[in-house]
Amino acid sequence: MRMAEFEYDLDPSRIAQDPADPRDSARLLVDRGPDCEPHHLRVSDLPSLLGPGDVLVVNETRVLAARLRLRKPTGGAVEVLLLRPDGAGGWEALVRRSRRVPPGTVLSGETDPRLSVTVGETLDEGRRSVTVSLGGDPVTTTAEATVLDGVGELPLPPYIGRSSAPESRYQTVYAARPGSVAAPTAGLHLTDELLVGVAARGVDVCTVELVVGLDTFRPVSVDDTSEHIMHTESYRVPPSTMARCTAAERVVAVGTTTVRALESAALTGRLEGDTDLFVTRGHHWRVVDAMMTNFHMPRSTLLVMIDAFVGPRWRDLYDSALAGDYRFLSFGDAMFLDRSLSAAASRSSRR
Repeated sequence: MRMAEFEYDLDPSRIAQDPADPRDSARLLVDRGPDCEPHHLRVSDLPSLLGPGDVLVVNETRVLAARLRLRKPTGGAVEVLLLRPDGAGGWEALVRRSRRVPPGTVLSGETDPRLSVTVGETLDEGRRSVTVSLGGDPVTTTAEATVLDGVGELPLPPYIGRSSAPESRYQTVYAARPGSVAAPTAGLHLTDELLVGVAARGVDVCTVELVVGLDTFRPVSVDDTSEHIMHTESYRVPPSTMARCTAAERVVAVGTTTVRALESAALTGRLEGDTDLFVTRGHHWRVVDAMMTNFHMPRSTLLVMIDAFVGPRWRDLYDSALAGDYRFLSFGDAMFLDRSLSAAASRSSRR
């Protein structure tokens, strides 16, 4: 496939800079297949789209306060964005102005002198190796990195400026497992009250974990999708979640990261591990029957996934959303895509 198929005009004014308030007041474009006209609801109407026999699956990853503002010994400002632990006591990171920060430079927190970052060697794709400590205690894992809350900042996507929303709005209400440097954004629309309403409809609400990296939102730079090297992310699907999905009448995934976790587990037979799954046209859907997802960037792997799920109809849906003043990307509105009628024949294959 050519990536030109996944271009569309997105005016910067359509990119939401702040989340909907309240969360579930975001608009929801509902598509039930080519034989049904799309209709327009609010996320607060989600329970009306669900019922007994459905399983709603969410990604419970938590975004780290991974953006660190620091100073060089000379006083110059440096920004470090932690990406992932390297397994050897350090981190892979992006270092702004990294060409001016030689290996061995010790940086200290701009507002909290307890924070110390030592910059190491340059890795591939411009990344750097760094070590982090707070008050002399090493920070080497995502679990330990929770001590950076209040010291670091949540890393918003580059297309969002200085949002006026509190940082808590870039976390889902059920975020529990720290590790991500980007939010599973479809889940930002859900509230505790909404999930109670979903459960009251007889719906099982289950969790997975997929650690979201910055590459999730990166546009594809090659012209042919077959030449794209997909980024790797770690995932975990609890056995109870997979068992409920296997028995479900319909599996509804909240967000593309949840989709990737479920489909990776079903494809490989491993409930935990790393995945480089690139969901493209012709993908055999093993678990997911419906998904709730935001509107994605042109030329992104996420948009390619939507094409794999609903076919070229995605363009009509996006045109409808643009004409209807929907808001796009991470803080924007959402879609509910249901292919369960066409998926009914394959549903028995997961039992």
